[in-house]
Amino acid sequence: MSVQEHKRHARANLKVGVISASDSRNPETDESGKLIRQLFEAAGHQVNYYEILPDEPEKISASIAKNLPNLDAIVISGGTGITARDRCTEVVKSLIDKELEGFGEIFRMLSYQEIGSAAMMSRAIAGVRHGKFVAAIPGSPTACRLAMEKLILPEIGHIVSLLSQ
Repeated sequence: MSVQEHKRHARANLKVGVISASDSRNPETDESGKLIRQLFEAAGHQVNYYEILPDEPEKISASIAKNLPNLDAIVISGGTGITARDRCTEVVKSLIDKELEGFGEIFRMLSYQEIGSAAMMSRAIAGVRHGKFVAAIPGSPTACRLAMEKLILPEIGHIVSLLSQ
């Protein structure tokens, strides 16, 4: 079956979750979380879970494990850089059954086209946990828009459809 044929079977109206991993954001200042939620909703999906959590592995891991069974996907923004507090990449790696290596590779390539060599410091990651899609993307609104518009939204319905087979 061709990619186009597979995409015809893409799921719509998904139930998604958004986690903002940040030690400094609150609901009023979480631009990236708001943007991700708006983009999901504009694409016809339901944001059934949203939370701002400190970039603490135990809290993020527990939140994913608790909420993902009731969702089709979770996207985490923040915590994918190289500072000591950036630990979302490790959390996602520890939880997923399969990594979608191409996600991080393509994200960094697209990011390089926009910001140059600083893109190498992104540790964006995506994968599958128990048949559900999980992605961790950088926390800047520009990076969130890039990941959502160029990677996640064009494929998430197709990914969820494949995972539900």
